[in-house]
Amino acid sequence: MALTIFILRLAVGVLTLPIYLLNFLGVWSWICKKWFPYFMQKFTVMYNEQMMSKKRELFSNLQDFAGPSGKLSLLEVGCGTGANFKFYPPGCKVTCIDPNPNFEKFLIDSVAKNRHLQFEHFIVAVGENMHQVADGSVDVVVCTLVLCSVNSQEKILQEVRRVLRPGGAFYFMEHVVAERSTWNYFWQQVLNPAWFLLFDGCNLTRESWKALERAGFSKLKLQHLQAPLPWELVRPHIYGYAVK
Repeated sequence: MALTIFILRLAVGVLTLPIYLLNFLGVWSWICKKWFPYFMQKFTVMYNEQMMSKKRELFSNLQDFAGPSGKLSLLEVGCGTGANFKFYPPGCKVTCIDPNPNFEKFLIDSVAKNRHLQFEHFIVAVGENMHQVADGSVDVVVCTLVLCSVNSQEKILQEVRRVLRPGGAFYFMEHVVAERSTWNYFWQQVLNPAWFLLFDGCNLTRESWKALERAGFSKLKLQHLQAPLPWELVRPHIYGYAVK
């Protein structure tokens, strides 16, 4: 099995050799940062349509974590185009963080379409280093389709716990590796190196639930599901929330 995966990876590598060369020259990263927001704008429309019921279920109790004032202070890490805005409760104060500044214009459009929110500001930063956000300053942190591409899941989850107030919650929805001994797992292993380059550092093979279990939250509500998506490779999902 390992030899077959290795041989097929080589074959895929040959087919995608121009991209590897561009990456070696340092050009591909620049191209990817420019085109990825346009891809995500299209992708998240489809994703929200397919995952509408699960997202509504996931975010249904957000307001339960509002502070004494009754207003929910929410930080979205890896906000992308603002695809989650429609699921947040009225009056929610939203701050967004993303390492790609090219998402900002898409965020502005999403803010204009979601007047029920109180948008605070957009911070260009990686989730592993959110020093612009004070300790214990937010009620909720949201992270969807992000843990697949961060450099360190452990560091980003440490930062999440730092910025959350005591009793605050971290909400997540992520695609993960498939069960072993399935064809989906096999093809995830084969295609992951090329997928990583094509989709801005996204990994198909992460066991993100393990990082969440080790993160030190006081309570973890986590479910696995096969998402109703057209691409088999990203159907295995986890979703839920964790309380600090």
